[in-house]
Amino acid sequence: MSVYTVHEPPQRDPGAAAEPERFVFVRDGFYFWAMLFGPLWLLWRRLWLALLLYVIAWAALEGALWYLKAGAGAQTAINAALALLVGMEASSLWRWTLDRRDWKNHGVVVGDDLESAERRFFQTWRERPHSASVAKSAVLSSYGPKAAEGANDVIGLFPEPGGPR
Repeated sequence: MSVYTVHEPPQRDPGAAAEPERFVFVRDGFYFWAMLFGPLWLLWRRLWLALLLYVIAWAALEGALWYLKAGAGAQTAINAALALLVGMEASSLWRWTLDRRDWKNHGVVVGDDLESAERRFFQTWRERPHSASVAKSAVLSSYGPKAAEGANDVIGLFPEPGGPR
């Protein structure tokens, strides 16, 4: 079973409905192709800032290895470690970039593959309110003046204030 996070791009028009075909599902886990072709994978996903940070880190490591006159084995090990790090953190870099671009995170979904995860997400997504104002009003109503009326409710082990000790 794979775990995916679901991201919605910013709305083109403020009052427009959500466009499910533009949603992005980011699989959590190791990305083999990001490890093997790090800079190309970052370019393919348009992760420009992550690519810039990768190039800076790679150049700094190469400069340090050159300054220390490290052997070929050490250079290979350091480059392999950097590639492994990119493969392990590729999904986090992708999510970070989507977050920076104001994409809305709709949560986590689990599925055998991408298709089953999409199916599961959109089945439950249709049943939820999509408007932020609807969700915001639901939250405010639960904490507003009506919540003060039920102040006798106790959260914890005892159903009434002053219950058994």
